[in-house]
Amino acid sequence: MWTETYEALSNYEKGEFRRLCNYLLSHTYIVRDMYKPEKQWLEPANDFRMINRLFVCMRGYFAISGWKLEKDENYGVISLTNEFGHNRVRFDRFTTLFLYTCRLIYEEERETGANLNIVRTDTATVVEKMRMLGLLEKDKTTQKERLEAQRTLAHFNIIQKTEAAAWHPDGNGILVLPSILSIISNQSINDMMIELEELGTDVSESSESSESDNQLDAQSQPNEDDENEITY
Repeated sequence: MWTETYEALSNYEKGEFRRLCNYLLSHTYIVRDMYKPEKQWLEPANDFRMINRLFVCMRGYFAISGWKLEKDENYGVISLTNEFGHNRVRFDRFTTLFLYTCRLIYEEERETGANLNIVRTDTATVVEKMRMLGLLEKDKTTQKERLEAQRTLAHFNIIQKTEAAAWHPDGNGILVLPSILSIISNQSINDMMIELEELGTDVSESSESSESDNQLDAQSQPNEDDENEITY
């Protein structure tokens, strides 16, 4: 039983147990390697190592209240999900599209054969790809949208900025972390690519049929109310 294992822990370990359980409930994901801006390299995360050490005990603790603690040894990701689908955070439209674009960039980099679990990019590259894919309304985005999207994804350990300073309105260097594979599956990203291809076809056909009717039908456009959910 997890209770017996917990009682055998030292006072320090019990304190870390409580702190890290609350951390996972707030952040959902934690990754094995985190970037140290001051050193400019990746280092194993102390919190990840402690959760890994207490994993069996923590998994048993969460299980009794309907939470599932999982660990991906290959990519170095620990995640916490609610088995009942409760306690979900809703991302706004721009954050959702920013997230999907980061996932596309992550997949493209993996296909180059680099075999890296963490992919380096930057805000400008992500936004430009969103523009190329037709995901931006009127081809524009605001500083507020970009900042809020990046801060939200960073909170859940899906991306990390490469600078020690705060998020900059003009953009930052970004590391896309392997936790993005957990929040967006391969099937989800494939479905999105199919939708984008169909959207592009609709745009082309609309342009050819009428110069005055150069807008997509509302049912073909991404719904502004569409939101993605993640468990925390």
